[in-house]
Amino acid sequence: MIEIERKFLVLSDAYKNEAVNQKRIAQGYLNSNPERTVRVRTKGDQGFLTVKGASNESGTSRFEWEKEIPADEAQLLLTLCESGSIDKIRYEVKVGKHTFEVDEFFGANAGLVIAEVELNDENESFEKPQWLGEEVTGNTHYYNAFLSNNPYSTWKK
Repeated sequence: MIEIERKFLVLSDAYKNEAVNQKRIAQGYLNSNPERTVRVRTKGDQGFLTVKGASNESGTSRFEWEKEIPADEAQLLLTLCESGSIDKIRYEVKVGKHTFEVDEFFGANAGLVIAEVELNDENESFEKPQWLGEEVTGNTHYYNAFLSNNPYSTWKK
């Protein structure tokens, strides 16, 4: 139940041609406190409830518990969420032995594209595709819970 991942900005849309899957995601937060976020998500025709704990010092690891729930129940729970929501398409891109999840955001977060790779160990090496940009692991501004309350469009560039 410990999630180990690294996050990166994305330099181009070349990942779209390499994607093996894509799904639209809508999500909201019942609690966006960084110490314990509670997220509701619809992903395609599936629903999920997720609880995440605070990140470790490097921002690479944190507790994560997720359960699939009926999509209609997830839709109802989304109506109870805090203001601000996330709308994105997630692309799955296989690179070497790993699968990158690349999120293209819409709405108030349009223009932001983030890639994540899950690892088995914080020091695990992985192949980096050419479209991978600056690493933002541990930068809480790029957490979805932060983006739901502080959209990318409001950031000073």
